[in-house]
Amino acid sequence: MRYPGHVIKTGESDARLVKALKTALNRALALRGVLAVRLDPDNPRFGPQMKQAVQLFQARSVDRTGQPLKIDGEVGAITWAALFGDEQVPHSTASGDALLAQVLAVAASQLGVLEQPRNSNRGPQVDAYLRRAGVRPGLAWCCAFTYWCFDEAAAQLGRANPMLRTAGCLAHWNGAPGQGARRVLRAQAVADPARVRPGQVFIMDFGGGLGHTGFVESVLGGHVCTIEGNTDASQTREGGGVYRLTRKLVDINKGFIDYGD
Repeated sequence: MRYPGHVIKTGESDARLVKALKTALNRALALRGVLAVRLDPDNPRFGPQMKQAVQLFQARSVDRTGQPLKIDGEVGAITWAALFGDEQVPHSTASGDALLAQVLAVAASQLGVLEQPRNSNRGPQVDAYLRRAGVRPGLAWCCAFTYWCFDEAAAQLGRANPMLRTAGCLAHWNGAPGQGARRVLRAQAVADPARVRPGQVFIMDFGGGLGHTGFVESVLGGHVCTIEGNTDASQTREGGGVYRLTRKLVDINKGFIDYGD
């Protein structure tokens, strides 16, 4: 059964969804004795007992990356995929927009770029990213990387670069609508991953004016594969290179910027 595009939780009014979930939970939680859990699929109510069953399933399950599920008693895309399979949640591996597809191709060509020396925010290519965004070498460069990729892709297609020229992640978030871009808020993305598509720029806010950004390369339910600069395998915002990573939508706490047509 396909994910419905919203988080299912206590009070859900769609009896069809509640029945499908109760049936799947009964099958997944086939326990015996005092641990037995049995939900009535014909009861259309998502109440406390069903919430407890969801929490038990979450406590006993992992997501597609092998990480524990969040035990909150709510069924978002990640829990839905664990119950019904990855094929039942939104997924996208390619952009249908020519510019965004070219941006991703440019970003992928930069995988393996590293700071020189390490932990310096410097290096021949890193300096080029920062200069293209209009700032001096030596600064944090994740947003400058996204601008450089957009600029290169736009030049290759013979068109203007639509991205706001900035090296600031939060400045980009605030200024993108003025450039004609659309924004998808975190809550919208978590509720309906179909709103997120390859080529969008994600924005994270760490407080105090600090942020992090990169590209969505593909989407699978509640996870996105990304290409991002100034990071590393630990998913830090001050890493030493351009990496391909996997992140949960819920962890991208600001949202997404879409420059596609």
